[in-house]
Amino acid sequence: MQEQTSARTLCDVFFIAKSHDKPDCLLHKVGGEWVPVSTAELVEAVQRLATALERLGVKPGDRVALMAENGVHWPTVDFACLCLGAVVVPIYPTLTPDQAAYVANDCGAEIAFVEERERFDGMQGERADMPKIRELIMIGDNPPEGVETLAGILESSEPMPWEELERRAREVEPDDLATFIYTSGTTGNPKGVMLTHGNITSNVEESKMCLEITSDHTALSFLPLSHSFERTVDYVYFVRGATIAYAESVALVGPNLMEVKPHNFVSVPRVYEKVLAKVNEGVAKSSPLKQRIFKWATGVAKEAIPYRLRGKRPPGMLGIKLSLADKLVFGKIRDRLGGRFEFAMSGGAPLSPDVAAFFWGAGVEIYEGYGLTETSPVLTVNRRHAAKLATVGQILEGVELKIAGDGEILARGPNIMKGYYNLPGETAEAIDDEGWFHTGDIGELDDEGYLKITDRKKELIVNAYGKNIAPAPIENALKSSRFIEQAIVIGDRRKFLSALLVPDFETLKGWAAKQGLDAERSVLLGGGRVRELFDRELERINGKLAKYERVHAWELLDSEWTIESGELTPTQKIKRRVIVARYAGRIDDLYARAERRMTDG
Repeated sequence: MQEQTSARTLCDVFFIAKSHDKPDCLLHKVGGEWVPVSTAELVEAVQRLATALERLGVKPGDRVALMAENGVHWPTVDFACLCLGAVVVPIYPTLTPDQAAYVANDCGAEIAFVEERERFDGMQGERADMPKIRELIMIGDNPPEGVETLAGILESSEPMPWEELERRAREVEPDDLATFIYTSGTTGNPKGVMLTHGNITSNVEESKMCLEITSDHTALSFLPLSHSFERTVDYVYFVRGATIAYAESVALVGPNLMEVKPHNFVSVPRVYEKVLAKVNEGVAKSSPLKQRIFKWATGVAKEAIPYRLRGKRPPGMLGIKLSLADKLVFGKIRDRLGGRFEFAMSGGAPLSPDVAAFFWGAGVEIYEGYGLTETSPVLTVNRRHAAKLATVGQILEGVELKIAGDGEILARGPNIMKGYYNLPGETAEAIDDEGWFHTGDIGELDDEGYLKITDRKKELIVNAYGKNIAPAPIENALKSSRFIEQAIVIGDRRKFLSALLVPDFETLKGWAAKQGLDAERSVLLGGGRVRELFDRELERINGKLAKYERVHAWELLDSEWTIESGELTPTQKIKRRVIVARYAGRIDDLYARAERRMTDG
């Protein structure tokens, strides 16, 4: 039989992965050591789980929920379910038990795999709200008495004969549902995005042509596989035969990079912002000489960006200076990525142009793309040697994009979702009669076909004078300060903009120590010297903004917004409405004080 190279279904992705027959298809850490999992071992695990799922009564179209961190268990459960025609429903492991139960119940899951004892106990406590669940299976050690574990099932089940598994998998059609991915949303209950095998494989097939990934590459996987971006790119890794190393956790990505030495990884902007913040903090703590060298090197790098974007070395003196800058400064930054790094991908939210420019100047290639869960997810992507800063790249082959009269980005193609589960009204609102999906994002296409995102349609601020203002670019400008960790801009129906700011407390404490100030958080936030510092930062940032974009009032908050506190989505986006509602009283006081100052002035 001719070797299969393209995929019509996600079962085909599994078949293609099997054909690569790698000794290190996957890597995971066990007992402090990175342990390889061969393709043959993964395939056998899928066969064993397929037998167990059949015993549990799983049929084509049945929903199977999976609440787990990234790991070898993920593709095992995913491919076993998909090959039986079941629908995989990922649940973000950061969700609370009641939130997870809502997803499991809404999708009609009958089986759920849950990683780690505390999560499992939480889900057990919500069984009354999940009446269709017949079996909860735990991933991990120390299960409650009488509870089946994934490891136990794999050990006790005979592998389903390959011919039988392949026969069932070949019966799956591109139009069959493959997964429900529940969008985290910024308000209200999440919606189940229904994606077919064909939706996702169309994206995999086109994305693999844009991403120069080979079977010699090792990729570090740490963005949650519950996130459509990481999951689709992982399918690309499987198709290309790359080795996938599952990070221990997001907190341990730094040391994992040094251990695995990956060629590629996928991330959201927040991770890149934190890396840059650490670099800036290290520079601030260094000697005056090193600070001058860093400033000189970043100046050289800025000049070299046009060449870096095209994969070329600058000619003449600029090339000589860049080589020196690489040796003195940027080589050390790249070494922290493991030494074999080639490129990374960014998505999920806009990457600040300043952050992107720094890394590109430093020789760290970050290719920004754009898409949504509803679009499987990629719509546009920057390609190697053809990237353009401040854009999310060019349109993926097979996808149509157009800009509506109000600036909204509309998309059409084989990757557009089937709809929102059990929400026909919202589906009709999202996908019009001509098949155009309304993204809710505002953007523009330049003469070369590169897309630029300017903001979310529903998050545009309309001030008291009727001026439309995009908050995201202003928030990115605020976060460019090494003293600002998080920011949200407010100003809807107001005369001017204000901001709530979460300081980078580690950086602020370091600054306070140099000033001889008490580093206690509560003392810092109430100190006059700290207010003067932030006044200077805001003055500097405002100087780069249009008059109507300038922040005229601000307040520091004493705690970071987190997923657990309900102020961030699982993909690290701020829940704007939640934050504004939570701090409504303080925002009103902030405006009242600012109005008095302006009147008195």
